[in-house]
Parts: sequence; structure tokens; C-alpha cells
Amino acid sequence: MKFGSLPLDEALGGVAVHSIRKDKLVLKKGTTIGNAEVLALRSAGIDEFVVAKLEPGDISEDIAAKALADAAKGEHVRVDDAFTGRANLFAEKAGVLVVDKEAIDRLNGIDEAVTFATLPAFGMVAEGQMIATAKIIPFAVSEASYRATVEAAKTATGLVRIAPYRIKKVAVISTRLPGLAEKVIEKTLRVTKERLTPAGATIVADKRIEHDSAKLSQAIDEALAGGAELVLVFGASAIADRRDAIPAAIEQSGGQVSHFGMPVDPGNLMLIGDVGGTPVLGAPGCARSPKENGFDWVLSRLLAGLPVKREEIAGMGVGGLLMEIVTRPQPREDTADEKKNIAAIVLAAGRSSRMRGPNKLLADFRGKPLVRRAAEAALASKASTVIVVTGHDEIAVRNALQGLDVRFVQNPDYAEGLSTSLKAGIRALDENITGAIICLGDMPGVSGALIDKLIAGYEPARGALIVVPSRNGHRGNPVLWSRRFFHEIMKLEGDMGARKLASTYAEGVAEIEVEDDSAFFDIDTPETLEIARKAVS
Repeated sequence: MKFGSLPLDEALGGVAVHSIRKDKLVLKKGTTIGNAEVLALRSAGIDEFVVAKLEPGDISEDIAAKALADAAKGEHVRVDDAFTGRANLFAEKAGVLVVDKEAIDRLNGIDEAVTFATLPAFGMVAEGQMIATAKIIPFAVSEASYRATVEAAKTATGLVRIAPYRIKKVAVISTRLPGLAEKVIEKTLRVTKERLTPAGATIVADKRIEHDSAKLSQAIDEALAGGAELVLVFGASAIADRRDAIPAAIEQSGGQVSHFGMPVDPGNLMLIGDVGGTPVLGAPGCARSPKENGFDWVLSRLLAGLPVKREEIAGMGVGGLLMEIVTRPQPREDTADEKKNIAAIVLAAGRSSRMRGPNKLLADFRGKPLVRRAAEAALASKASTVIVVTGHDEIAVRNALQGLDVRFVQNPDYAEGLSTSLKAGIRALDENITGAIICLGDMPGVSGALIDKLIAGYEPARGALIVVPSRNGHRGNPVLWSRRFFHEIMKLEGDMGARKLASTYAEGVAEIEVEDDSAFFDIDTPETLEIARKAVS
């Protein structure tokens, strides 16, 4: 292939390498230069032009890309027509993407001009989803490279294929131990249903039993007798050994454990077995969370009827660290009360727009401004420092807190929403602070004693990194956040608080039960202010 700047007469038949815009001329990259294009270029005062011209034996980019993609496609894969040297491959059915990595690596090593890229192997894909692309980088390749790469793409099953979902009936068995809340099992069931939905699979049995191998074995037998094609076991306690309750139950049912443990985190404590040819998975604790973990990697394959061999599990270590495990304790954190260094951040920057005029934080509440009551509650707690974030009516709020041992931080962006005040407070914290309680300036029922309950409940070594007050399953305020989440809070935008993070990192949340409404009553309107004056002592 010739490449370079040529006089217009010699450029005829070549392909434009660059786009050109001059006066009324618009010539796009990739345009084949014909007589009309030569005339237009000459009229625009252009005498030379950079083109690529095919020589005898060269294969054009689109022909090469389409031929490569056609050779690479396997079962349930279709190829679109090539355009600008690219041919895309798509899934014809929902399922799991299976790739021949060694063959793809060999192909990509033949000629730098020819590339083939795919989505990650064994990922779940939807019908119609793009799964791979063949791209020719220059405008043409030599016939030798063309033939070599197309031949390399021809394998028995294709470089990429879709294994359609086959398993549709799933049984879920949950074991119980004292202290395991029923709502944990309910949440696990909801999360599992969401995982199964893309595969068209449903939960046909929901069994809840004591954490006992004999009873679990009986439950497995009943699930299989009921037609389950896959059994998922969520233990009340993590599997600690091949002789633990879940693997023992599989063996008591006449099955076998093929693998315990995997180099994927979260997901280490995965157990894979089968009874009578039906797969049985002992789920790790992280499978209760909707976030991707090792459980997903195995579940997707099984739903598509793909075997999960021991050597495949062993090969998952590279790339197996999926995220920081928020409940994993870190050496710098000490759970002893005297070592906790928790700050209280009082948010007092809002405009009180729903009060229809006055600033609610300055409203009298039993002889003192509402915001002063919030600040005094924080000062009466074991919080090591109290920071008040101001914004709207800054001077008036400062005056309302005159004489209190608090540190003020002005948020100039308060009009942009709650997140800006959260971030202003977090930025003001000293480096030795291990956590922060976010207090709202309009909650007169919050006391120093309630804040101390949250501080006492903060136990990083036990996975209690976000501490919230709760009553009858409903969460309130204030909320204590480990320093580990400060960088996440700093990403919030607009009028968004940090509540969504508590859902994202559900495994790190500890709920502290409260007996009254103090953690749930905030003031937004004149009417709620009057109600609070009568109800809150």
C-alpha cells in the first residue's frame, strides 16, 4: 500500500487519510478520491493530498475486517457489515461469552495492522449485545497477513461463541443461627432473584432451616426431588472447612465437593459441589450483596451449563481482587473506645426554603435557637471535635452559637445542595480523625446520648463501619461514617446526601436500635416546628 502526499492526478483512486474543510469543501477521511473529489480539491486551491493507495495483492480494510469476523464467529454470534475497517460481532442469544484466549492472542500477534478484541471471557451478555470487534488499523493489509489472520481465526468452535442459558429452576436454601435477622434472608432472596433474572431463571423453592448438616441434606434432597436444576445454599455462618455443615450435607446426600475456596475477593469462601449431577453451590457471604463478586463468576457459567473445573477456579487470581472489602479491618483502626477519634459535623448551611421565609435553624426552640440545640448535643457527646458547616445566614448562625466550643467552616456553594456541605465538613477534618457523625441542624430530638450510642457501635474489626439509628426497620439520623468512606462522600454531587452509600456498602452497616422518634424527626415547615415544640422534650 502506498501512503503519502501525492499530486492530485496521482491521488486519483486513493483513500483520503485526513478530513479537509476549506471554504465550501468538506472531504471526510476515508473517502475514495474520484474525479469529482479531484476537481473540488483543485477548486479549493489544494494541489497535493495525503492518500493511501492499494497496490496489487492488498486487501481493503472492510473486506479484511468482515472476513476475519466471519471466520472468528462461533455459535449464536452474528457479524454486521464492515465499515471504516471495523466489523462488529453480536450475541444472537442471551448467555455467557466463551472465548478462545490462546487463539486470539496468536491472531493478534501475526500483524500489528490486524486486531481482534472481545468483552471479558465468561461474562453474562444480553441478546443483541456487542461482544467483539475485528479492526483493521490501516486502510489495507497485505494478502499474506490477510490469509494468515483469517486462517488463525478458524477454530473448531470459533474464537467467540455464546453459551445460552440452560438452567431455569433454582432452589435457594438458607440456614439459620441465633442472631441472623429474617430481613437478611429476605434481602438475600431479592438479590438472588435479580441475579437470576437476566438468565430467565426463577427460584422454584425457598427453604429455611437450622444450620445443621442433617437437616440441610434433607432440604437438598427435597429441592432436587422438586425439579431444581441448581441449588444455592446460603449459610448463616461462613464455610470454614470441608468438614463444615454445608459440605457435609452435600456428601450426606450422596454428592461430592469438587472445590472449596477461590482466589477471588470478595468470594473466597465459595464451595462448588454436585448431587447426582445437579450443581450445588455453597455461597460466600458476599453473595448477599448485589455487587459483583466471585459468586457471580461461577453462577453465570453454571446457568449456561458450562462446567467449572478446579484449574479454572485456580486461574481466577489475576484480576480476582474486585474491590476493597469494606468490612475488612485495617491495622490503623483501633476499636478501643479511648482510641476512637470521632468528629461530629453539624450541617447548618441550608436555605430553609420550605419554611416560607425565616431560617428554621434560627427559630426559637425551648429558649434557644434550633441550631444551638443541635450543636450542644454534639458537644455533650464523646465526639472529639465539633465542626459546624455554615452557608446561608452565616453571620446569624455564628451568633446563635456564640460561646460554644465549635469550629466553623463556611460553604460558599451551599446553594448547590446538601452534598457541598457534606464535602466542606469532610475537608475540614484533621488527618487523625477515624470517623465522622453527620448531624443535621434541624433535628431537636437528637441528644448527646444518642450520638454516644453510635460511637459505641462503631467497631471496624467487626465490620461496623457505618452506624445508623434504627427503629422497626427504618433508619434515621445522625449517621456515623468511617474514614474509609470519606473519599466516596467527596464524589457526591447536587442535593444528594450519603444515604445511597449505605445501600452500596450494606455489608458495612450496623443498625443501633432506638426506642423513640428522636432519630426520625426533622423540621422542614412551620407546621412541623410547632409539632416538635410540643412533642420533643
